Amino acid sequence: MVDYSKWKDIEISDDEDDTHPNIDTPSLFRWRHQARVERMEEKQKDLDRIKEEKAKYDKEVKTMKEKLSEAKEAGGVGDMSKLKQALNDLEKKGDNLVSKQKDLEKKEKASIDLGNNLEPWNVDTISSEGFSKTLINQPPPLKTDELTEEEKEKRMKEFVKKNEANIKKYGMYRSFDESRRFLMDHPELACEDTANYLVVWCINLEMEDKHELMSHVSHQTICMQFILELAKQLDRDPRSCVSAFFHRIQQAEPEYKKAFTDELEAFKDRIRKRAAQKLEEMVKEAEEEERQNRLGPGGLDPIEVMETLPEGLQECFTTQNVELLQGVIEKMDPEEAKYHMKRCVDSGLWVPNAGDSADKAAE
Repeated sequence: MVDYSKWKDIEISDDEDDTHPNIDTPSLFRWRHQARVERMEEKQKDLDRIKEEKAKYDKEVKTMKEKLSEAKEAGGVGDMSKLKQALNDLEKKGDNLVSKQKDLEKKEKASIDLGNNLEPWNVDTISSEGFSKTLINQPPPLKTDELTEEEKEKRMKEFVKKNEANIKKYGMYRSFDESRRFLMDHPELACEDTANYLVVWCINLEMEDKHELMSHVSHQTICMQFILELAKQLDRDPRSCVSAFFHRIQQAEPEYKKAFTDELEAFKDRIRKRAAQKLEEMVKEAEEEERQNRLGPGGLDPIEVMETLPEGLQECFTTQNVELLQGVIEKMDPEEAKYHMKRCVDSGLWVPNAGDSADKAAE
């Protein structure tokens, strides 16, 4: 037969509804539960306090025994008598602490021991948690990466190397539904690195005069940037905002769609300006490289020197007529002729004999 006596003293549960109609039942249950929790907390505080006192007592006994041992070795009879009396007092105190601790532990054990009914069970003590697992359908908040520029560049390169093909696939999709499905299948693409890659790709397309394709990839870029902005506003991982963005843009009011279109057009304007700047920079770099390659032995540009020569000298070098050059120089002021001819040597327009310096060649 089953012995039901161990459950006869269970304290009234929080869902007990046998109360007077004039009594606010929920308030009564809250008060009962709070009172019960306070009693349990107070009991635990008493147990912790006694344990602390017991630890302090053990330390005092150990110290007293060490003193007694030292006094015994020193032969101090009077000191030993006092120490023994103090030790006896401590031991009495210790016995009292042990008794209190046992009483409290007995009551504590009674609240969880099925075979002991010294304390009633209640909703907080009748059972204990076997295991616990909580699932929250919300991604963790965004973490700020405190990386150096070199670390960011290295991470970007690794990301692109691994995901470049999928990024380009995303950039070529034509509809919101296709883009949403692809990003849901590849959530790792919902990040700042993807947006950065798309921006660079748009600039390169514009520089290659692929204006229509640039416009299309720009649309996908703004979608990604709107996802990142939504994640920032909500303080959430961008991967969790993919579906929310596409739902919002497809169901959005005209104002939201207008904001998206305005941002897209402004982005394409920035891409065109940046592409033009980069082309100009590339032309300047090419011209400078060409200039550096044609510098003469003295570090002067032959074209620049040629343009600053007197007309008579320019004609001599254009026709490569040495006799005409000699005649022109004879008619010039010696210092002026030496100045121009030295510049011609330094720029490579005039190649002196081997071993001659620029000054000697000019003379």
